[in-house]
Amino acid sequence: MSRPQEAGSAPQDPVPPPPGGVLWSLAGDIRGLLMLPAALTMQVAHPAVGAGVDEHSVFRTDPWGRGERSLRSLQLWVYGGEAAAEEGRRLRRLHRTIQGTDTRGRRYHALTPEYYAWVHATGFPVYRHAARYLYRPFTEAQERRLYVEWLRVGRVLGIHDRDMPGTVEEFWPYYRKVLADELEPTAVVQDLTATDRDVPPPDRGPLPLRLLLRAFWPVILPRFLRIRRFLTIGLMPPEAREAIGLPWTAGQERRLRRLGRVVRVVVPVLPERLRYLPLARAARQARRAAPVMPKPGAPGSSE
Repeated sequence: MSRPQEAGSAPQDPVPPPPGGVLWSLAGDIRGLLMLPAALTMQVAHPAVGAGVDEHSVFRTDPWGRGERSLRSLQLWVYGGEAAAEEGRRLRRLHRTIQGTDTRGRRYHALTPEYYAWVHATGFPVYRHAARYLYRPFTEAQERRLYVEWLRVGRVLGIHDRDMPGTVEEFWPYYRKVLADELEPTAVVQDLTATDRDVPPPDRGPLPLRLLLRAFWPVILPRFLRIRRFLTIGLMPPEAREAIGLPWTAGQERRLRRLGRVVRVVVPVLPERLRYLPLARAARQARRAAPVMPKPGAPGSSE
C-alpha cells in the first residue's frame, strides 16, 4: 500500500497487499474465477472445515449468492484499502458461532487457528499451480512475492503470523503434512465435484439473462456440472487431488492445457471492463487517476 494509504489507516489495522504487486494483477482478473472452485474444494476437504460448511453454509440452497458474497469479500482483501481490515473483522464476527463436531468426532470451531489458517493457505498453492495453465509459470521471485503478499492478506483476515509458515520454504512441509494427515473426500467435496446434483439456476445478473438461463437450465446444468468438475480437479495441485482421491487422466490434462493456451491468448486482449472484476477495475482506475508523488530529490520535489 502507498504511504498516504498507510498513514490513513488505523494503527492497529493490517495493510493489504500493495498496488502493482502480484496479487494486484491476479486477484481481480476474470481468470481467477476459474481457480476458486479448486481452492474451495481443498478447503472443505479438511474434515473440520467441511463439517462447518456442511452444517452452517447456504452453498446448496443459495450457491450463486454465496459465491457472489465470497468473491466480493476476496476482492476487498486486496483492493479494499482501509475497507479490507473491516471486511476481515466482519468475517471473524460471522464465524464466531460456527462450531460442531467433524466426521472424526473432533470438536471444531471456525476460528480455531489451525482450521482458519488452512482455509486461507489453500489460495497460495492453487494460484501457483493454476498460473502454469492460465497465465505463465511464476518465476522464483514472483512466487516468493506472492507468498509474502498472501501472508499480508492473512493478517487482514486476523490470522496471526505464528499460525502460518513464515516463508515459502516453511510452507511446503506444513502443506504436505495437512494433505497427508487431514484431507479426505468429505460430503461437501463430493457435492462440489459431482455431476448429478440439482443446482438452482443463476439468480444474479440482468433479468433477460436470468430468464434465458432459467428456461434452458435443464439442458445447461449437466454441462455446467461437468465443466465445474473438470476445472475444480484440473486446477487443483496434483498432490492435493491425490490426497483427496480425485481422479485425473492424461487425456484430461491435455484438454486443460489446450484450454489454457486459448485463455492465455484471449484474456489479455480483452478490454479492461471485461477482463477485471468490478472492485479490481475501480481500484486500477483510481490508481491511474491518483497524482504521482515525486520521489525525494527528484525534479519537482521539495528536497
